Amino acid sequence: MKIEAKTKSPWKLAAVILTAVGFAASTLAGCSSVDSGQSNQPGNQTDIEAISDVSRETNGEVTVFAAASLNKVFPQIAEEVFNKEYPNVKVTFSFDGSKSLIEQLSAGAPADVLATADEKNMDTASADNLVTAPKIFAQNVLTLVTPIDNPGKITGVNDSLDGQKLVICAPGVPCGNATEKLAALVGITLKPVSEEQSVTDVLGKVESGQADAGLVYATDAKSAEGKVLVIPVQQADEVVNRYPIAQVDTAKDPKLAEAFIEAVLSPDGQRILESYGFGIPDPQ
Repeated sequence: MKIEAKTKSPWKLAAVILTAVGFAASTLAGCSSVDSGQSNQPGNQTDIEAISDVSRETNGEVTVFAAASLNKVFPQIAEEVFNKEYPNVKVTFSFDGSKSLIEQLSAGAPADVLATADEKNMDTASADNLVTAPKIFAQNVLTLVTPIDNPGKITGVNDSLDGQKLVICAPGVPCGNATEKLAALVGITLKPVSEEQSVTDVLGKVESGQADAGLVYATDAKSAEGKVLVIPVQQADEVVNRYPIAQVDTAKDPKLAEAFIEAVLSPDGQRILESYGFGIPDPQ
């Protein structure tokens, strides 16, 4: 049934409205002793909606310097978590080896957020007064990968690597530091043909067949499922890289920088990280 509202006399309608307004005002005045102060309590629905409205009206840009191993998960967190609250804020990423990112910041490259693949490199950034209050948001371990057909018949981080084209991360790079620790733990001397500045470069050489094997993060191996053969490494879980994230001291908009960090640390952000194979550290 279609209902139509028709108004024949605007003057009569105005009188009715004024009467109703007057009645409502007197009713509210009589109840003020009971309701006073409740509408301004922090955390109520009105306040939350107001904050959400402000977030949605915010414009700007956040530049995130992040470890290469985050090159797939961070854009998804930006789209599904951060931009859900800040749809008008552009997020720009620069993915590279953690050591290289810090060198760029030291040289004056503009960024708002830094996320590294280990604490050692973040400690360097903190010591150089480049960042503020890092927080751990994820962790990762190494694994061995070969081309999908494993032409070198490699079985693990053992003697089967002798004479093979092994590619690893360079010393100083988080995955390189982890590789050194893992080799010492397993008791083997690695003889790589190439040392790369990022874990994605290692993975790329294995995927393309330029290398017979490479040590990469478990998350990178998972992202290349179907393109490489993954060979678990004994004792790899004893060498864990913890990932910290921090606001850059020269951030253009510290509030937006912190909002992105909160998105990564949020339950939804952590869920997305887990879906990519990252370990979730204990609450700090």
